[in-house]
Amino acid sequence: MSGHSHWSSIKRKKGAIDAKRGKTFSKLARNITVAAKSGGGKPDLNIKLQYAIDKAKAANMPKENIERAIQKGIGGTSGEDLFECLYEGYGPSGVAIMLEIVTDNKNRTASEIRKLFDRFGGSLGVSGSVSWMFEKRGMFTVNADRADEDQLMMVALEVGAEDVLRVEHVYQITCSPSDFEQVKDSLTEQNVPFESAELSWIPKSFIELDEKVGEKMVELMDALEDHDDVQEVCANFNLPKELLLEMQEKR
Repeated sequence: MSGHSHWSSIKRKKGAIDAKRGKTFSKLARNITVAAKSGGGKPDLNIKLQYAIDKAKAANMPKENIERAIQKGIGGTSGEDLFECLYEGYGPSGVAIMLEIVTDNKNRTASEIRKLFDRFGGSLGVSGSVSWMFEKRGMFTVNADRADEDQLMMVALEVGAEDVLRVEHVYQITCSPSDFEQVKDSLTEQNVPFESAELSWIPKSFIELDEKVGEKMVELMDALEDHDDVQEVCANFNLPKELLLEMQEKR
C-alpha cells in the first residue's frame, strides 16, 4: 500500500465534535441495525456487527442505544427498511471519492448526494468508476506522542499488520480486512494506545492539491460527511501544508 491520507488523520477531530453534538449516534445506530439485520445479533458470530459496535463504543454511544439498534435489526422493534449502498464520484481536479451509505430511500439519497457533488464542483459517477483506485483495508491510528516509531513498527508487523506510516501527528497502521479483528486484539494485548480502528477504503495513490482546490475539496468532504445517510467518505487527495495546518488549528 503506497501513500498516506491527510484526511483520514484530520477528520478525527471533526468526528469528536460531531459526537459531542450527538449527530454521530444516529449514523452509528443505523450501521449497527444493518449489520444485525444481515448477520444476526450476536457480535461473536457477526464480525460486521462487532465492528459496528466497536465504532459506536469509540464514540461513547450509550449501551442502551447500541442494544436498541441491535434489536431493531433482528426484528425486535418495527421501523424503516435500511439499505447499504456504495457511491463513487469525482471531486475538483479529478479527485476520486468513495462513499458508504445507509439509507431508507435510495432515490432520495442519490438525488441529494448528486446535488452535493454538483454544488462543489464534482460529479457523482457510476459503479466501478473510481473503486479500482482503492483497496479495502483495516486502519488503526496511534498518536505519535504516545508511541516510539521503531517499537510500534516491530509490534505492528509482529501481530499481522502490513505497514506503519507517519502522517503528521499520528501513525497509521494498515492490515487486510480478514486480519482486522486479530490485529485489533493483538494491539490491545500489546498495550498499543490506538485512537481509532476502522475498515476503510484506502487509495492506491494520491493527488496533491494546491490551496485553492484543497479548500473546495474540504468543503465537499465536509458536506458529504455531514449528510445523514453517509457512513464513510474516502478520497485520494492530500492537502498543502499551509492549509493542513490551518485546518488542524480550527478543528
